[in-house]
Amino acid sequence: MTPTAGPYAGTGRLDAVRRKLELEALGDDARIDLLVIGGGVTGAGVALDAASRGLRTVLVEARDLAFGTSRWSSKLVHGGLRYLASGRIKVARESAVERGVLMTRTAPHLIRALPQLVPLLPDLLRPGQATLIRTGFHAGDALRLTAGTPGALLPRMRRIDAGRTRRLVPGVRTDGLRGALVAHDGQLVDDARLVVALARTAAQYGASVLTRVRAEQVTGTSARLVDTLTGRELEVRANAVVNATGVWAGDVDTSIRLRPSRGTHLLVDAQALGNPTAALTVPVPGSTSRFVFALPQQLGRVAIGLTDEDAPGPIPDEPQPTEAELSFLLDTVNAALATALTRADVRGAYAGLRPLIDTGDGNTADISREHAVLESPSGVITVVGGKLTTYRRMAEDAVDAAVRLRGLSARACWTARLPLIGAPGHRESRLLSAGRVPASLLARHGGAAHEVLAAGESTPIAEDLDVTCAEVAYAVTHEGALDAADVLDRRTRLGLVAEDAERARKAVEEIVAERLGEGLEG
Repeated sequence: MTPTAGPYAGTGRLDAVRRKLELEALGDDARIDLLVIGGGVTGAGVALDAASRGLRTVLVEARDLAFGTSRWSSKLVHGGLRYLASGRIKVARESAVERGVLMTRTAPHLIRALPQLVPLLPDLLRPGQATLIRTGFHAGDALRLTAGTPGALLPRMRRIDAGRTRRLVPGVRTDGLRGALVAHDGQLVDDARLVVALARTAAQYGASVLTRVRAEQVTGTSARLVDTLTGRELEVRANAVVNATGVWAGDVDTSIRLRPSRGTHLLVDAQALGNPTAALTVPVPGSTSRFVFALPQQLGRVAIGLTDEDAPGPIPDEPQPTEAELSFLLDTVNAALATALTRADVRGAYAGLRPLIDTGDGNTADISREHAVLESPSGVITVVGGKLTTYRRMAEDAVDAAVRLRGLSARACWTARLPLIGAPGHRESRLLSAGRVPASLLARHGGAAHEVLAAGESTPIAEDLDVTCAEVAYAVTHEGALDAADVLDRRTRLGLVAEDAERARKAVEEIVAERLGEGLEG
């Protein structure tokens, strides 16, 4: 079986035609090296790692790329400072190393250095807490140095005066303000965009990336695949099967025991905080290592998060924030704001479930964020735990395990120096000046912006919405979007605010229908 024969060979273009051709090529009783189940950041990372090593790789995802936890993050690519504070040296250092890989080689086009600002307000910090935070920030600098990330990319910790504090976060309270402590971390323009870039790069290296395909009756060497669009079923055999389904891992491998934790964010207009250019960082009362962040986002929003709540019971497709969580976030961040935010300021909210390994510990906040690669009695290899920043290392460990346990012939992992589609080092990237391309489009697509511009009109999809018609068309012709929900919720993120999604929906539906029709007819 050759997953990418024909006109798609060697390309990272995902569309409905490629999906159809590759499902047909797969056929019944196809033999592949590695079947990856799950199309989040870890599954896409596993597919890229395996394909780039020369393994015949198929990724199946029951819904869409980045459908689950991967799109509900804080969008931080962070160096593990919180884990250092709690004594988890290994995961802290691993986070710092992987952050450096992402920011310097893998996806620098999707990530910027974000100042994280802790205001020095008399009633916000407990006695001695400013010293603890300063010490922690210095420790973060040491992590950055050991990871080899240059200070020019992530400036070292510093203290700034009250005037500079207000310029970075105009909405901060000023009574008694003595300046702020500032450290820098990495921030993704969008987490779902990273997943799409990984999946497309995996396809470029020969992986078949098949969304709307459900895996059933999974063993360590086989699975029944169901095309949920047509109902067609086929059996595939694989030398190894990797379960990368995150919080759904126990559905595929019943030997896995997880304890999901819900992380909630709310969205407000950036204007409500004076259009900040730094993340306002507010200590959670009673905690030495937890903070609520007000994080500047694309599309003119600020995300305020996040919570860490036990989430027992069945796993929903889309977790929902609770009113108690929204109140907690508002109350915490308001302690540092000149004008308090109210429930009426909330434009949207989202929640994601962390796939934490059940260790029997009391609080989910205390459960380790280390990942694990486990082999079930049936032979399925499950990768679980971890976090978005360390997806690449998780993928490397999972493929290493598959190669070792199944005796596969594969090259050594080299994803630490492999640029994704759109990254400056990618062979198809083209440098375009911000004057020729909308700055927001460049931030979301990097060196692939020239392809996006060729896909359609660069006019906004709706008035005052910072997404172009070309990006919607490109989502269908190159990024595997199969319907309007894929575009609104996972390619553009307009769906995070219901009002934005409704304003854009009609135009998005028309472009999607037109481009899908053109592709299938062609």
